[in-house]
Amino acid sequence: FSFLMTEALLVFSPETSLLRSFSRKVKVRVHWALQLLALLCALLGLGVITYNKHLNGKAHFVTWHGLTGLLTVLYTGGQCAGGVLLLYPKLMKNWTLAKLKLYHATSGLVGYLLGCASLMLGMCSLWFTTLVTSVSWYLAMLCPLLTSLVIMNQVSNAYLYRKRSQH
Repeated sequence: FSFLMTEALLVFSPETSLLRSFSRKVKVRVHWALQLLALLCALLGLGVITYNKHLNGKAHFVTWHGLTGLLTVLYTGGQCAGGVLLLYPKLMKNWTLAKLKLYHATSGLVGYLLGCASLMLGMCSLWFTTLVTSVSWYLAMLCPLLTSLVIMNQVSNAYLYRKRSQH
């Protein structure tokens, strides 16, 4: 989920995207496909975990990790629905395409950070801290922290670039 979502957002990066020479339309389609795959992975993971907890008689969504994970999956589903509106902007008659893109990018950043928070909370669980110790735990924790910074930088740079080009 985290890998696919990160790659889906980096598709639009002029510095790091492997698709920088492709048209915007191609980038949008790749972004859409990767985000949909991320959502499907999240739904599959949620289903497997829920089923496993059911089999073992454990409570569902009682930890911060479980609650933020569920919220992330729901939020991502809503964000994907919002992305469909960008594919068909005429469905939103009173909104400009620029405003829809800005809201989608901003709310996408919130969803991405929510996913990173859920991942980090999972790394604080007893199960994870028992398996991953010492320097390995810190290195694992650095992954979502660093990718969050990269994504936030990209979104803010894209916003600033649009602001400058409008003037």
